[in-house]
Amino acid sequence: MAQLVKPVRKARRAALAGLAAYAFSAQGMAGTLPTTSATEFVYVGTLRQQIDALRFNAATGELTALGPVAQGLKSTWVTSHPVLPILYAVDDDRDKEGSITAYAVDRGTGSLSRINDVLTGGRGTTFLRFDTPSSTLLGANYNSGSVSSVTVNHDGSVGPLESTLEESGSGPSPRQRSAHAHGVTIDPSGRYALVPDLGADRVFIYGFDRKTRALTQLDGAGPHAFVMPPGSGPRRIAFGATGQYAYALTELSAQLMVLRWNASTAQLTLVQSLPISSPGFAGTKSGAEMAFGRDRRFLYVEDRGENALVVYRVDAATGKLAEVQRTPSGGDKPWGFAIDPSGKWLFVANQRSGNVSLFRIDRATGKLEASGNPANVPDPTSIAFVK
Repeated sequence: MAQLVKPVRKARRAALAGLAAYAFSAQGMAGTLPTTSATEFVYVGTLRQQIDALRFNAATGELTALGPVAQGLKSTWVTSHPVLPILYAVDDDRDKEGSITAYAVDRGTGSLSRINDVLTGGRGTTFLRFDTPSSTLLGANYNSGSVSSVTVNHDGSVGPLESTLEESGSGPSPRQRSAHAHGVTIDPSGRYALVPDLGADRVFIYGFDRKTRALTQLDGAGPHAFVMPPGSGPRRIAFGATGQYAYALTELSAQLMVLRWNASTAQLTLVQSLPISSPGFAGTKSGAEMAFGRDRRFLYVEDRGENALVVYRVDAATGKLAEVQRTPSGGDKPWGFAIDPSGKWLFVANQRSGNVSLFRIDRATGKLEASGNPANVPDPTSIAFVK
């Protein structure tokens, strides 16, 4: 049974003096920065208590490591503001309440300056998604099996915690003794939040109000969760171009599931299920990350069990997937990846080998080509971009 955790509205704030002036200048910079600029900063969340930065030239593919730019928190997940030069990072410490910290980005040097932070109401905050229409950060709290919504202010600082919903559940794997929310995705209508829960073998479906920024339990007798196969451990979910189909990636069973989405009833139904592991693979299976290319004709998936990236073509009519390419990830134990804003490059955080590998995306075929220009980063787990 889900529980509603009372919102925590007290945020720990620092460096508020001059924040309004900073926001004014940041917005001005956003408006005057040349859109043709080929240089951007790539921020890397890590398993260590630091965030690293890379300087990237999208025209040449040159990648330069800048080293740590923030220290002190276990920032396994980072994401950026869609307009302002601001980075957001989690504190994924399972032994205390999680938090989200906002950092101002120096567009000249890539350095970070802490703005403020807010508690999430859950433990082990391990994932963030920025909902642009509502200016909301949505976080998944792995260790407490909960999901949270946080206001983002006009200046880019984090505002109050608006809601936290907590679930219970378990599965047959030793890693599934309790609920473990692992991601959150807003549906195309903007009215629902879908939360893949690795521990409960469910995709929980909640209401989401973009005006209040609150997550809510849905009314009615119908099921408000999609039941996954026992022991599958769902990790991510994403919507295709038409919004009719959702794609779920499982971590423990390394499967991709194509699901038909009915926004009028808030229900998912299975269309297709396929393994991401290669035929005959006998090792430990593990799905890690997935994302659509810019036009959503191709879906990119990280097969952590085989240190591989798999590319799928999406059938626009049926939503079904067909494998196009399987290629090495450029390192050991790929943890996360992200496609840069141009849609031409894919960055992979290979945690065990301590490097970020770079791939050029062929927009016509969807295929990946390794650039041969990796950057060394200790224990990398996630990627975010700021131009």
